[in-house]
Amino acid sequence: MNSSHSSAAPRSPHTFRTVFPVLALCWLAVFFDGMDVNIYGAVMPHMLDDSGLGLTPATAGTIGSWTTFGMLIGALTAGNLTDWLGRRLMLVASVTLFSLGSAICAVAPSVGLFGAGRFVAGLGLGGLMPLCLAMVMEFAPPRRAALTTGLLMTSYHFGGMAATGLGLTLAPAAGWRWVFWAGVLPALVAVPLLLKLLPESPGVLLAHGERAKADAVADRYGLPRPTEVAAPAAGAAGRLAAIRALFRPESRWATPLLWLASFSGLLLVYGVSTWLPQMMRVSGYGLNSSISFLMVINAGGIVGLLIAGRAADRFGAVRVSAIWFVLTAAGALLLKSQLPLGVTYAVVVVTGVFLFSAQVMVYAATNTVYRDSERAAGLGWVTGIGRTGAVVGPWLIGVLATNGNQSWGFTTFALAGLVGAVAIALVPLARRIGRSDAPAAPAPVAATAGLS
Repeated sequence: MNSSHSSAAPRSPHTFRTVFPVLALCWLAVFFDGMDVNIYGAVMPHMLDDSGLGLTPATAGTIGSWTTFGMLIGALTAGNLTDWLGRRLMLVASVTLFSLGSAICAVAPSVGLFGAGRFVAGLGLGGLMPLCLAMVMEFAPPRRAALTTGLLMTSYHFGGMAATGLGLTLAPAAGWRWVFWAGVLPALVAVPLLLKLLPESPGVLLAHGERAKADAVADRYGLPRPTEVAAPAAGAAGRLAAIRALFRPESRWATPLLWLASFSGLLLVYGVSTWLPQMMRVSGYGLNSSISFLMVINAGGIVGLLIAGRAADRFGAVRVSAIWFVLTAAGALLLKSQLPLGVTYAVVVVTGVFLFSAQVMVYAATNTVYRDSERAAGLGWVTGIGRTGAVVGPWLIGVLATNGNQSWGFTTFALAGLVGAVAIALVPLARRIGRSDAPAAPAPVAATAGLS
């Protein structure tokens, strides 16, 4: 039986063209993810000026952390629900949840209910990212995982730019609540498309015992037919086994380093997304200029991801991520200085080139550490543990703002960049140490098969 499956040739070539529908649908879902995450930062200055709402810098930071706390729960639980529902339905559920959260925010009469809406949105946002990443890595053409991941994540920044555009145009004209009503669009646009067009993961189908469907999807998109090794084990026992596999000898030291790098990267991503406009406003820039910095840094993020994806495919995701983290730290320190407006825009866009893609290349690096059967669990935990950084970032900058030390936020971002650089740079050494601790057989054979 195994020989028949291994000898069957896929009906389609495995290229970007054949898997474009999957990449496009995941791109759309992550676009709305980026829009929802950045909406709060884009309208926060307007919300702080709304005396009827009663938002303060301290509560603004706390609400930002509640959003990312919801993401933490969503990221860590999505994998378990995927065992029962599959990745496609979980993606639909994630999009529906953060659209619902945005609707709650739009009608919230108080800070408390607004915070609850952001928490609900966070539940959906946290589950969506690791699911989309796992999908595109599974469907990506050979040796193009980093580039495909970078292309996917450009959508996050296009979504962030869309949110900033809404903050600059819709919020002053119609009020900040209408910006959150725009956040309901994903449920109306993306959900029908995902239900109709997105295939299920062949590995998940095989884990559910649907061999014929798994092979049919693989053949249609030019993928190798899934094997038992590539399929994630189903059920709670399978999920626990997948978590234990993250600490097998070959990856036991690399796993916590990936977690620390992700913590640092997401502290940067969500700290900047939540607070950059307000931090720049306090630094003396005008309201429109301060909000537009969020659009500029996301534009830099798009360019950075396209560069980082190609560079990582050539030089390795780990090396690129480490260098990008260091350059992010340098950019954060420059932003602490009082610079002319034109120079500040240049520094912001260059910092965006490195900031966001440093974190995305951490995700790409998991592809070199974990086997196929561990990929979804590995990504889920790297993003999930990283979400603690996303919780800490908005909260910490809020505390600094409350105490009048908002400029220290840039120093905090620089330190996070340096910690991330050290953590990701040590991953290759950790893997070498792990391999030396591994039993002679048969574990190295299985591990090598998953990294080809």
